[in-house]
Amino acid sequence: MPTPQNPAQQTVFVNGDSTPVAAHCTVTGLLEVLGLGGKRVAVAVNRDVVARSRYGYVTLAEADRVEILEAVGGG
Repeated sequence: MPTPQNPAQQTVFVNGDSTPVAAHCTVTGLLEVLGLGGKRVAVAVNRDVVARSRYGYVTLAEADRVEILEAVGGG
């Protein structure tokens, strides 16, 4: 028998991995959970690139697919 999901949590897929997050979590919240808050990253949700200025406004939904790319300096 399947276990009912906690309504205060949802699951999103980050770079292909299942990741539990709070319901109504924003991109900013997800980055904080992943330890990436304040880092230079690019984020796409369901293949749509999210502008950094919108991270705090874009709310994730159950089963959203999030891709995160970290900027790497070189020289």
